[in-house]
Amino acid sequence: MTLQFSIAILLLMVALVALVAGSLALFTYHTARRVKAALPPQGRFVDADGVMFHVHEQGEGPALLLIHGLAGQMRHYTYGVVERLSREFRVVTIDRPGSGYSVRQPSTPADLSSQAAAIATLIDRLQLGPVFAVGHSLGGAVALTLALEHSGCVTGLALVAPLTHLPDGGKPPAAFRALMISSSWLRTLFAWTLAVPASIAGRRAVLEQVFGPDAIPRDFATRGGGLLSLRPSQFIAASRDLQALQDRMPAITSRYGELRIPIRVLFGREDRILDWKVNGKALVDKVKTAELTLVEGGHMLPVTKPELTARFIQEAVRITRI
Repeated sequence: MTLQFSIAILLLMVALVALVAGSLALFTYHTARRVKAALPPQGRFVDADGVMFHVHEQGEGPALLLIHGLAGQMRHYTYGVVERLSREFRVVTIDRPGSGYSVRQPSTPADLSSQAAAIATLIDRLQLGPVFAVGHSLGGAVALTLALEHSGCVTGLALVAPLTHLPDGGKPPAAFRALMISSSWLRTLFAWTLAVPASIAGRRAVLEQVFGPDAIPRDFATRGGGLLSLRPSQFIAASRDLQALQDRMPAITSRYGELRIPIRVLFGREDRILDWKVNGKALVDKVKTAELTLVEGGHMLPVTKPELTARFIQEAVRITRI
């Protein structure tokens, strides 16, 4: 084989790879545009600490702040929880930094303290005053960080299937393993090429783990915002969020004993993402003002059991007022 022939083969292979990558990027671009057209922003935008927050408000009364979990967005709450709570409260639902339609600058850190600081600034910008905060999954870790590092912002917490401790070995659930790409350029490349087709192909298996043993609602893709996970920005933000946990979570966990505000924790016994003993009972054992409630169900209680979740939050707020 001559040198010229070898170079020609190499150039052909490079051209083929570039063609495939370009085709995947074009597919991703058009998919993201279609998703945005089908599921546009639900609220307004507020700038706070390097984050352009997407904020949805509904109802009147004492303020509640709802914080969603990893790779999620506010539609997990607006699916059914917000409507029920808005009959009694001013419900402020946000897309966490980088998630949904909230924009986080690349230079803005993704760790828990940075997210909590941005949310504390948002609370001030919206003039919510001390607020009762609700956190689901990773949003629970953010809410706990907010309560510890910005105590004047929070009167109490209702945590739904919250992440409160890092898993043994630091490995995330299988549903989130694809988010463990540490290189920023490789993460971006993956987000714009393989992430969308891979998500479409493996969607059923991932959702069964995230929702199971509860059934996946037939309208989750639209009403629950599931399709928004097909946007590259969502993959990049979730990957950064997951990998930044190690930076601050051990320090946050070590301070749980300092918490004095009322905290109520709701967990599904069959949760396939977070173990209720590791993340529910372990927190309650460290916080004297915390109580744990167990129900039948999986991880996505705000979507699969919105009435139960709303009632749990309402009762948690009433206990705080006593």
